[in-house]
Amino acid sequence: MKWSSFTYLTKQGLRSMLHNRLMTFASVGVLTVCLIITGVAGLFSINMNSLMDYLGSQNETVVYLNEDLDETGLTNVDSALRAISGIKEITYVSKDEALQLLKDSMGEYADLFDVFEDGNPFLANYRVVLEDVSQLNEIIPQLQVIEGVQQVRAPVQLSDMFVNINSAITVISIGLVVVLGFVSVVVISNTIRLTVFARRKEINIMKYVGATNGFIRLPFFVEGIAVGLLAGVVSSAIVLGGYQVLCTYAGDFPGFWGTLLVSVLLPINQIWARLLVGFLVFGALIGSVGTATSIRKYLKV
Repeated sequence: MKWSSFTYLTKQGLRSMLHNRLMTFASVGVLTVCLIITGVAGLFSINMNSLMDYLGSQNETVVYLNEDLDETGLTNVDSALRAISGIKEITYVSKDEALQLLKDSMGEYADLFDVFEDGNPFLANYRVVLEDVSQLNEIIPQLQVIEGVQQVRAPVQLSDMFVNINSAITVISIGLVVVLGFVSVVVISNTIRLTVFARRKEINIMKYVGATNGFIRLPFFVEGIAVGLLAGVVSSAIVLGGYQVLCTYAGDFPGFWGTLLVSVLLPINQIWARLLVGFLVFGALIGSVGTATSIRKYLKV
């Protein structure tokens, strides 16, 4: 096809959108709603994964040290811990700090622990946070064999629960997005089919005068893709705007929920570009697929 023909048919497709404003508005509206629902499902999925990562990072593995460990032994333990792959953060807690942390956690009953001022029974320890909580069972044996380590206390059952929940959420979220995507294709295909049906006589006339299928299809494809892109822009603006409002006022939620949302919600600057591209690509894809499935039967003259 010549470039002049391509540009001509492209303009015809865009003009057709203006001539059929009511159907264009209906198509954009339906696809926008579908994209909004799909986008919200996608945001829910990535933020649930962020939630599970956050909860996993709150699980500390405590490595208790031998009471008679000297400075050299402490240095060796520190080096051995930092050499283990998969550890995200290491914090040393001395005996006095361990006692103070317990007293702080007891609030008004902290004075009960003054009895330990002369003989502190607590052990110095390292608080270890893993990069991936699913690796806990692999890393525990490496911690236990370090010379100078007396005991390792790890939330194994809790970490296994987090891993299982995270896997289930991932599967459910992917399934939800796939189902909503399929529903979007079906709905927009039916909407575009109404547009094509209203112009079936025009298509038949073009076939009788010798127009090729490609020549007939191109304006409809342009129209379908344009509708998809327009719906993508509108839906991304709505979803990103709503998400920005949620991020802005997350801290105003009472108590635990406000703290959790602030800690878990991904900043909009990390996701807006991917979300916008996803909306535009998905919208254009649905628009083109809907056009292809809708126009096929009217080309058989």
